[in-house]
Amino acid sequence: MLLALHDAILRLVALLGMGGPWVYFIAMAVLPGLGMPMLAFTLTAGPVFGQSLGMGGVVAAGIAAATVNFMLTYALARGALRPWLERLLVRLGHRLPQAGEGDMTDLIVVVRVTPGIPFCVQNYLLGLANAPAGKYLVISCLAVWSYTAGFILFGDALLHGRGNRIVVAASVLVAAFAVTHWARRHFGARKAADAGAR
Repeated sequence: MLLALHDAILRLVALLGMGGPWVYFIAMAVLPGLGMPMLAFTLTAGPVFGQSLGMGGVVAAGIAAATVNFMLTYALARGALRPWLERLLVRLGHRLPQAGEGDMTDLIVVVRVTPGIPFCVQNYLLGLANAPAGKYLVISCLAVWSYTAGFILFGDALLHGRGNRIVVAASVLVAAFAVTHWARRHFGARKAADAGAR
């Protein structure tokens, strides 16, 4: 079942790639909001469009698409989809995320840097939690842009067997993981210290 889903996703991405960069990157901006893995786009964008757009163009288009996606899903969670998402959370036995004003930065960082949470779930949860738009945008840009660039470069380098590019892409990803690991520890320690002070 999972293998069939994986193959179907790859076939869809290949089909979107045949439609050209506009179709591909608009799909990248929309489909992850419906649950399609963002990784399917970031790992394949370089091999599909690297020659026609250049890797700088692919990274810029990928970052733009990811930004549109996380802003769109956040806005939907705060607006039109909020009643439906709240009912879905209750039906699944979960509570709406709650955070005070002082804890909101910590919540955004933790959600953004915790591995395993699907991209669309991160965006919808933070929208439901009413994360302030400014904080959400700044922290999301720092996290998502670095991961998006790293995975686009890594996917292209891996497919073409370019050792030097693999090293560069891996370095970007390692730096992004290191920063997010530091952020998790920093904000976790700060939260624990604040709780101890109370």
